[in-house]
Amino acid sequence: MLSFLGQCVINFTKALKYTIKGNVRLSSILAQISAIGFDSLGISLSIVFLSACVIALQVARQFLMSGGDSYIGGFLAVALIREIAPGFAALALAARAGTAISAQVANMQVTNQIDAIEVLKVDSVGYFFAPRIIAGAISVFCIVLLAELTGILGGALVSYFSIGLHPVRYFNSVWLMLVLKDIWISLLKGLVFGGLISLVCATQGYLTRGGAKNVGESTTKSAIICTIYILAADLIIDILFYMG
Repeated sequence: MLSFLGQCVINFTKALKYTIKGNVRLSSILAQISAIGFDSLGISLSIVFLSACVIALQVARQFLMSGGDSYIGGFLAVALIREIAPGFAALALAARAGTAISAQVANMQVTNQIDAIEVLKVDSVGYFFAPRIIAGAISVFCIVLLAELTGILGGALVSYFSIGLHPVRYFNSVWLMLVLKDIWISLLKGLVFGGLISLVCATQGYLTRGGAKNVGESTTKSAIICTIYILAADLIIDILFYMG
């Protein structure tokens, strides 16, 4: 695991140098945003929306019985923006787009396409990694923002139909309890998680050797490692910004 982390750091450094030199084409970034973000938008928003609905359904009656129904919207908004939206959206995107990145790079590795790129004196790591890392960061950033709005609306719908909580009271508590710091940190998580997903999955694919069987194994491994790294990054960010 440590050696893999070291390889990720090395690849990120190479991709960063490649980007600073201005070698990354905008068309490549836009193509990757379409493949990573747009194709994963539906499943990411659906997971966050359903999660918000389930949480609202579980806590609404308990809040109502204790006389705290006016705080349902604020409670749900804080939980969504701090953890649920960035975490669940990133995990969904890792399962959908991350594994696709790993499979693509692994397939190019086992079919010697990466060797062909290097023969042409092109930095293969920068060429394949930089557009995907940038696109991943932008995609998850945007998806997290949309997921937060979708989740809050889902909670409002469930609260209204389950206990009759008026939307005005719901959104008033959201407005009162939500702070700008939580939104900025959640968007920062989106940037970090998106770049991390692309970096980890591309690295796993880049390290693949063998044939078609190894491509499948590498794809599965990338999903597992990506989940661990996302949760670890989430913990580190929370410690930095919320501890103390």
